[in-house]
Formats: sequence, C-alpha cells, structure tokens
Amino acid sequence: MEIKVCFLGGARYEQPLDATSEKKFRALKSLGEFFVIGFSQSLYPRSFKEHAYFYLLPQLPLSVMRYAEMFLLGPPLACWLIFRHGVRALVAQSPYEGFAAALAKRIAEWLGYRVALVVESHGDFHESLFLYRRIVLQRLYRFLMHHVAKFVLRHADVLRAVSNSTEEQFKRSGTVSPIIQFPAWTDIDLFLQAGTRLHADPVHNVVYAGVLSPIKGVHHLINAFAFVTKTLPNVNLLIIGREAHKAYAAELKEQVRRNGLYGRVHFLGEVSQAELASWMRRASVFILPSASEGLPRVVLEAMATGIPVIASKISGIQEIVQDGSTGLLVEPGNEALLAERLLWLLEHAAEARQMGRRARDFARGFSSTEAYLRGYQRIFDVAQMILTENDKHAASTL
Repeated sequence: MEIKVCFLGGARYEQPLDATSEKKFRALKSLGEFFVIGFSQSLYPRSFKEHAYFYLLPQLPLSVMRYAEMFLLGPPLACWLIFRHGVRALVAQSPYEGFAAALAKRIAEWLGYRVALVVESHGDFHESLFLYRRIVLQRLYRFLMHHVAKFVLRHADVLRAVSNSTEEQFKRSGTVSPIIQFPAWTDIDLFLQAGTRLHADPVHNVVYAGVLSPIKGVHHLINAFAFVTKTLPNVNLLIIGREAHKAYAAELKEQVRRNGLYGRVHFLGEVSQAELASWMRRASVFILPSASEGLPRVVLEAMATGIPVIASKISGIQEIVQDGSTGLLVEPGNEALLAERLLWLLEHAAEARQMGRRARDFARGFSSTEAYLRGYQRIFDVAQMILTENDKHAASTL
C-alpha cells in the first residue's frame, strides 16, 4: 500500500523545479504521495504541485530566522497535511528540522492521529553548525541543540544515515530506533553523460564546488593554489557555490587579492547541476577541502565525470574515495600536502586520467536512482509496520 509522506527541511525550491529536483520527485512518486515543507527562492511563500505538493516558506535572510520560521510554521502546516490529506509519515532532513516534525507528531497523537517520524542525518549534527558560521553564545546554542536533538531522537520511529559516520553518531546518541543507511540523492546520470574532457587543454582548471562557508576550507585551498601557481603558470581555480557566509566570502576574495591571484581564481557563484557537470567536464582536478562532511554528493558527481578528486580525509569521504586509487586524501587544513598532491596530479596527466577512470567506475556502481528508491522503500515499509502495530495496539485497548 502506498504511503503519504511529508518531507520537512531547509532545501530551497523553485517553480518549475530544477532538472535534478524534478527527476528526484518524479522517481519518488512511484513509492507514494509526497508533500514538501521547505523554502522558496524569495521572500514570498509559494505552493505548487510538480510530482509532489510543495509548501514553501519565505526565504528569510538569516539562518536563525529560517530556523525560527520552520519551528513556528512547520508544526501547524504539517498537522494540516496530516488532518486534511492523510499524511502518515514525516521525514525530517536533520534532528533540528525534526523538532518541528516531532511537535507535529505529538499534536497529531493527542488528537487521535498516528504518524511515523523519520529523522535523517546528512552530517555531524552536533558540530557542523559551528563549523559553517561563527556563532555568538555558543554554549547556549550547544545546550539548546543537545536537548532538541535528544527530544527528536526520542520520538523518532526510523532513522536514516547517509554514511557509516552518521550512522555511528546516531548509535552514540543511545537511540533504539532502527537505522537505515543509503546515500543522498545524486543525479549521477547527468555527470556520467558529461564524461571527461575530449582533448587536452593547455590550461588546467581546478574546481571546487560547494557553499562558501568556513567549514568547507576554501581558504586552505586558495593558499595551496597560490603555492602551485609558482610552479605552474597555466592553471586556474574555479570556485563554484553560493555565498552562504557573506563575511567569509568577502575574506576569500581579499585573500585572492593579497596572493596576487586576480585572473587565476574565479568565483562563479551558484550554478545549475547541468552547468556544474559542464564545468567538471572541463576540469583537471576537483578539490573538496572540508573540515566536516557526511557523504558529500558533489564528490560522487566529480567522480562520475571521470576527474581525479582530492578531498579531506574525514568521515564519509573515506567511504567513497580510496586514497591513491580513486582519488587522493589529505588531512583537513594541511595546505602543504594539498598543494603537493594537486601539483602531482597536474604534472602526471596519464596517472590522473587512470585515477579518474577508476573513480568513474566506482561512482557508476555506488549511486543510482534504483538504490535511492530501495532505501526509501525500506524506510516506508518499516514506518508502515510501526503504524500497523500501533493501530492494532490501540484497537486492542478499546
């Protein structure tokens, strides 16, 4: 039997959906009927239907305002979907969006409606916020986050991890809920189709893609790149991504100026998945120097394109990048080793191409639409079983 599901999260959507989101929700609708509570791309709320029903909150400028918005408006909106449309499962993107979902679940239960709560983790939900941005009153934030996560995990029926490290963090929290692990959605076909560059390019393009925030370590990448340019004059660094942290993005541009890298480092902003695949196709190396990650989709995308990857030796990255075979791993913040590894790949084209081919083969086998749907089907099967048992228990007590 198909289930009605509501996703709650901080993702931003537009109408019509971008190609990757459209493909994702077109695939998901084979499993049931879906509703989405997220954010619009503007200061105006939106609602529309495209494979799923989207209810989008205004995209307020500060993250703390968006969290408050989700906490205040998420529960009543989720309850309305439960009462009006028969939603039986709530899927929260993290324990913090999970607070809104857990409140909705409790309210629904008080009114006689039973729903299952699924809580996901895409990274270190205790520490990543503090690595993404500078937080005033950190002790207060940590106290609140600890108790919010504890409350949510206590009410969760099923947990979803995207990597071994995120699964281990769930286990350390003391939860007894079943944990199902599978990677985040990746439109792998788009990057497989992009393929690698068709001919040698006299200019090497090094690509970073991700939000511009301290946790991503782009400042370390720029310093390492500055060292490489002293040896190789024909190399450019392309920094692709949204300026999630405005002050940090400004510091990066000043760092480029101080290092005399104007014309060598290019900030391209946020691009579509198709544009990202095109840039990766023209790249010699992809680099992700993050301090913390779950299982980053962008690394799989680069691997699928067939370019060698240099990434931080942390958590989920080590599950997909085999050092020396499908890519190279570097301890976070080690600028000297990062520069050395980048220079080696740029100077050893044949070995780099072989590494890219192995990475492409791995990505093709690791990530697929079918595997993604099987993962959610397992989650919804468990949720249905829990709901059925709860219904039987409730009937027996009458």
